Amino acid sequence: MFEVLMYLFETYIHTDVDAAVEQDALADELTQAGFHKQEILKALAWLERLADLQEAEEAPIWARSEPGSFRIYTQEETYKIDAQGRGFLLFLEQIKVLNAETREIVIDRLMELDPPEIELDDLKWVVMMVLFNVPGSESAYHQLEELIFEQPEGMLH
Repeated sequence: MFEVLMYLFETYIHTDVDAAVEQDALADELTQAGFHKQEILKALAWLERLADLQEAEEAPIWARSEPGSFRIYTQEETYKIDAQGRGFLLFLEQIKVLNAETREIVIDRLMELDPPEIELDDLKWVVMMVLFNVPGSESAYHQLEELIFEQPEGMLH
């Protein structure tokens, strides 16, 4: 499923393609690209859930927290998101790329992915997908994009 999400994100992120592409047409395109129908359906459901979270008038109760509060991860979350991934999420909060609501949406989306454990690079892509789809997060998205893709100039010692 993650491969389908990556394909969609990389294919449509910087294009002027209409965002309201019909799901059947998209599924056909993905099938022609070599993806399995079951993986396509799971990926489209994942994106639909992300869109539902984005379009909600108010953040779900599980995505709300008081400023300055500390996130305690469940046992299932700590298994799926390792210490490096949790540290990266905390870092993104500290530099104001994520807030409590977007962090919770990222965690929610990570927990629905297939692999039992999420690698750091995959986590970064999910954060980018969430920020790209949450209104008002354009600045945070660009900040994360620069952080991830910025190549150091000059010689490294």
